[in-house]
Amino acid sequence: MRRLRTQAGLTQEQMAERSGVSVRTIRRLETGKAADHRLGTVNLLADALDLGAEDRRQLAAVLAPAHPSPIPLQGKVNGDSSGPFEPEPESEPEPESEPEPESEPEPESEVDRVLAGAAAELAREVGRRWQKEEEQRRVHDPFPLPVRWNRAPARLTDHAENIQRLPPGVRPEPMEPAGDLRSVAEAYRGIPSGRLVILGRAGSGKSIMAIRLVLDLLGGSGPDRSRRVPVIFGVGAWDATAVALRDWLVDLLLRDYPHLARRTPGGSTLAAALVDAGLILPVLDGFDEIAEGLRQEALEALNATSLPLVLTSRAGEYAEAVSAARAPLVWAAGIELAGLTPDDLSAYLSRTARPAAQGGRAPGGEGSEGGEALWDLVLEVLRSGKDAAGGRLAEVLSTPLMIALARTMYSEAPGRDPAELLDAGRFPTASSLEDHLLAGFVPTVYRPRVAERAATGDPDRDRRQDRRDRDRRRNWDPDRARHWLGHLAHHLVRLDRDRHDLAWWQIGESLPRSTRVLTVALVSALCVTVSDWAVVLLVAPITPGEALVQGAVVGPVGGLAFGCFYAVMAAFGGGSFAPSQVRLRLRGRTDGIGRRPVRTFTDRFAAVVPGGFVMGIGCACAFALQRALYEGRSLTDPALVEALLINMLVLGLIFSSAAGLVFGLLAALETPLDVGSAATPAGLLSANRATVYRQVLVIVPVLTLAIALGGGLVVRLLAGVLGPLSWKLPEGLVIGAVGGLGGGLSYALCFTAWGQWLIFSRLLLPLTGKLPWSPEDFLDDAYRRGVLRRSGAVYQFRHVRLQHHLGHTYRRRQGNYTPATFPVPPR
Repeated sequence: MRRLRTQAGLTQEQMAERSGVSVRTIRRLETGKAADHRLGTVNLLADALDLGAEDRRQLAAVLAPAHPSPIPLQGKVNGDSSGPFEPEPESEPEPESEPEPESEPEPESEVDRVLAGAAAELAREVGRRWQKEEEQRRVHDPFPLPVRWNRAPARLTDHAENIQRLPPGVRPEPMEPAGDLRSVAEAYRGIPSGRLVILGRAGSGKSIMAIRLVLDLLGGSGPDRSRRVPVIFGVGAWDATAVALRDWLVDLLLRDYPHLARRTPGGSTLAAALVDAGLILPVLDGFDEIAEGLRQEALEALNATSLPLVLTSRAGEYAEAVSAARAPLVWAAGIELAGLTPDDLSAYLSRTARPAAQGGRAPGGEGSEGGEALWDLVLEVLRSGKDAAGGRLAEVLSTPLMIALARTMYSEAPGRDPAELLDAGRFPTASSLEDHLLAGFVPTVYRPRVAERAATGDPDRDRRQDRRDRDRRRNWDPDRARHWLGHLAHHLVRLDRDRHDLAWWQIGESLPRSTRVLTVALVSALCVTVSDWAVVLLVAPITPGEALVQGAVVGPVGGLAFGCFYAVMAAFGGGSFAPSQVRLRLRGRTDGIGRRPVRTFTDRFAAVVPGGFVMGIGCACAFALQRALYEGRSLTDPALVEALLINMLVLGLIFSSAAGLVFGLLAALETPLDVGSAATPAGLLSANRATVYRQVLVIVPVLTLAIALGGGLVVRLLAGVLGPLSWKLPEGLVIGAVGGLGGGLSYALCFTAWGQWLIFSRLLLPLTGKLPWSPEDFLDDAYRRGVLRRSGAVYQFRHVRLQHHLGHTYRRRQGNYTPATFPVPPR
């Protein structure tokens, strides 16, 4: 094989690119350290080398001895359309030679074993999550909608020869002209390049098809590339001008699968190693949701890589990007989803309204066709095709999204008649029909329901179960629920583009920056004040009055320092904190995440030094203010100013070095999250809360000792430069305890994802009426009702159309809302 590749003038990398077989596999085959008996892989190699009949026979004999038949060409040669090329049998077959003993397979390295295990673990988790998500979206109730596809227009796909990775002179085989939801995985497996674009109009079922593709690929078998784990990424948030595709994929893997933060023997995270090894098949959902000005750059970035991938998009937005980039996604085949027909609607809608829900009688009795009767008039008009109102309704209900909304509003809500959808005066356009369905969805799913009482025979157990059920599925007021959802939808709007990932740790950003800075200052001041009172009153030999005054001085000054530090961070875009991807293990091993302890310690030390220095400056200012109050001295006294400047430097160094050491210790105790511990937004929130609790348990005592003991060392080092300095151990322990307790609590509440969720999303936003008092339960309940969906560690609205509708309705209801106006250009 090495001889044939050299004769073709190809490197191993070029051959891998042309064949779709990994460089590692090619290298092992050429060195004779592995024998791949799969005929499909050998076929791809033979096609990439453009081999003749004799060379194909020899290659098959060496690499696929279990398949003695020759390897046919994949396409048609020299215009011959009679069928695949079949090499003629030799007139005088050569005598069989003695078979060479098969070489021992090369033992897998530790990195290979780790990656293989991680890929298998990730595949199980991906399959489990998306299987649950498919069930949550009720794709199979009462039966899957017949989502069909046809080949995409030729101008939106690459040449068939490029898609099939054929050498010059070989004619491509035609792609399947059409299919449905069940056949998309089979169609994808037949694409040698591994690149597919799924196009369709808004709500046509692109995301559902992507989920089904992932599940079928995980459950089936295919060519060599099937070793890749298909993972769905919401591509709408990607800015190709700021983040490379590889780095963006790694970041999202770490966000949605935090256990991939473990280190490989090579030093990188599992997420980065899996991407670099080509073991991830990105399924990029929502290309049309990328900001309009960034789609061309995103398409060009995708064309700059040969990575197999699947891309979903609305056809119009994708066509515009193709026109701007002057090329479609290279090597990519394309399919376009077709609309549903009136026959599809008749078969589906008549089975969504159960007789019991419409007041029907028992099956077999009069009224057992209540579900069919509910839609009879509408379906008759749709089938006739003669009424203009029916034509508009058929156009609207040709997408799974609108059918789902109509089903929810009419089949599942008593007292609603779908015949009103045929009212031409009320709904003169298709757009007005869509707005009606979007507007009625949330009030319908939030209509009050009476929960059935549990009946297990154990009264105490039944009461506990009833209480849990009520807590899990509350009867939220529909108008309030729409208001809260509208605020969340509005929160995702940005000046440059819309966001679609509703992350719980970013909800606090919906508050004005000034409000957040003031809140951080007040919370930090309260933490420091209470800590000072608790420590001084219990330990320091001063009067209660003096202790109260000291706390009243130290707390606000410390809060002001922390508030200023947070304001600087927020000004540079760092006011929001992502949840920690690790947990603290106070005992036992750390699962290998800390294989680079020096670099980890250095990075963490540098990150917290500014905060520690600010904490020391605040402490020095508080001491100066306390001296001025008790001694009656002016704040402009030169001696007091000199002492303040010296204390600011000394305490700043003490607190910053102590904070760096403490957080370096925390880094040594970190270990990645378990696979299933953060599978949902609520799971990640719970894991982050537990991590913050453990951090506080470590920070408070260790920071206390680090300040008390480290302060003496710093004072000794600086005494010769700054003059006489005093740092007695009892005083140092008091200062350290105040700094450890106050600083630890301030950090936990103001500078962690869980802390900001607590003070912003669970306190301030409910106080202003923008969220309920239990936002975590509300988000989970909205997911269960079908308003939100999950995508890894974040929520998303059921569809971007619903998100835009709720956000627009929320803005119109604000008192200061003014629609945007644009000047008329002069003629």
